[in-house]
Amino acid sequence: MRQTVREFYERAEHADFTAVVDDHGRHTARDLLDRAAELAEAMTPDGTPGGTVLLQADNSWRTVTATLAAGMTGGVLALVNRHTTRAEFAAALEDIRPDAVIAEPSALDEWHAPGSGTPPLPGARPAEALDGWTVLAGPGPRDVSRWSGGTLIGLTSGSTGRPKGVVQSESALRYACTCTIDVNGLRDGDAVAAVVPLSSTAAYCFGVCLALMLGGPLVLSGRWDREQALARMAAHDVRWTMCVPTMALQMGSAAAGSRVLEGVRSITVGGGPMDRGALARAERSLGTRILRVFGMSECLGHTSPRPGDPEEIRLGRDGRPFPGTELRAVDADGTALGPGRTGRAQVRGPSLFLGYAHDGKVESPVLTPDGFFPTGDLLMTGDDGTVTVMGREKDVIIRGGRNLDVTEIERAVASHPGVARVCVAPVPDPLLGERAAVLVVAEAEAEAGTHGDGDGTGGGAGIGLDEITEHLARTGLSKAKWPEFAFSVDELPQTTVGKLDRSAARRLAHELHARLDAHQGPHRLTDREPHRLTDREPHRQADHERHGRPDQERHGQPDHEQHRQGDA
Repeated sequence: MRQTVREFYERAEHADFTAVVDDHGRHTARDLLDRAAELAEAMTPDGTPGGTVLLQADNSWRTVTATLAAGMTGGVLALVNRHTTRAEFAAALEDIRPDAVIAEPSALDEWHAPGSGTPPLPGARPAEALDGWTVLAGPGPRDVSRWSGGTLIGLTSGSTGRPKGVVQSESALRYACTCTIDVNGLRDGDAVAAVVPLSSTAAYCFGVCLALMLGGPLVLSGRWDREQALARMAAHDVRWTMCVPTMALQMGSAAAGSRVLEGVRSITVGGGPMDRGALARAERSLGTRILRVFGMSECLGHTSPRPGDPEEIRLGRDGRPFPGTELRAVDADGTALGPGRTGRAQVRGPSLFLGYAHDGKVESPVLTPDGFFPTGDLLMTGDDGTVTVMGREKDVIIRGGRNLDVTEIERAVASHPGVARVCVAPVPDPLLGERAAVLVVAEAEAEAGTHGDGDGTGGGAGIGLDEITEHLARTGLSKAKWPEFAFSVDELPQTTVGKLDRSAARRLAHELHARLDAHQGPHRLTDREPHRLTDREPHRQADHERHGRPDQERHGQPDHEQHRQGDA
């Protein structure tokens, strides 16, 4: 981050300005630079510059200060979340092999409990910085060349397995931010907000890095609170922010049509299932423009529409690739497909990552012979250059040999005006293998902000299966794809960065389905009898028609951290 920090320093030398607004108040650029200089000394007690620093990134001035300190010393910054488990922290140490660790004392106590094994950094000298946080700095020498030019290591959420350290260069971060600034019409000094945890690669890039490049305030919230987020963005003249779909819809409900964010030029949304109708309602309520985008930690910022695009493009598709980024759909043999055909997504461009952190160095990614990275998504391109993500390659339910596209069903259900959020998940079936269940957050419950009784199930009647299937019939979705169970829930499970946690959603669907099978109080789920279409003829007929053969191959692509936003 040397170039970005140098530019920030020069701007602050010319004139001081508010650089961060967080739960602790306002922080000027010069104040953060002074604190960064102190932190740099604690990070390098023997005077050895550089080094790889593993930081507990929170949504406060501390993360910005640590970024400035890393830039001052020529170091590499790796990010972990406060909710990182002991096992995940141990895996991060193994993969990254940091020279220093910065975290709250309580976090370090949890990550390294007595008797848990080797301490985080043997021989490290502890120091205090950042108002009571601990800095563990190991002795030199420190070699950052092991990262092949990388400046940031962001861990994937780990919702589908062991978190992977994605190594990104400063040039990739700056490219993604520059494109985002251009697309959204941002200017020097504009305020931007970060509501997604800054431990996320995307949130860090489009929060910390973007704000440092703009030289304006970075408005932060320590924890997600939709009312607080709205109030803080409005009070500090925020011009742009990035969030996941759940956050955008929750803010839309909280705004209640007040158009409280009329001063916000646009909100970039990605990282989960998105329905045009639901986003349009949130957009009107907030008074801003929502941009539906696509991207991932491994290739930041590769598509976005523009605020001036029509709704069908802004909310119904996933934008256009940034200049210099190429995105294509290919068939099973790797042949590029033309517009209107769905295939496996591949991407290459200036923000493509350097590789994954493994055993203390960067491990090059597996690319196609011509340099494209397979994202694990299904993609369709349009004649006008726009792209639409059709779902994940592995997001399928296999029912009696027939593959059901989870994303297709979710989009159809989400178009119901009474549905705020939806997730389709498989439940086990002894005969057919899997059946489709849908978890539904009703619009009324979302606006009320209910929290239920702690088990995730809704307390009200919600939206029943009959109402859902009647709606699907009107939309024209094939009966063979209709869900066979419907469960009303107060909220969908989320990861620590606010994305839909599909693994947890599957577990919840299994639990609710098991209650039905065991006759354990189905009234707790809805006010109706258990919703099931087991014997509906269209499903039975479809089973015989397919003869147990799936519609498409099951793909073994890895689950990359996906955020569908201007880094997207």
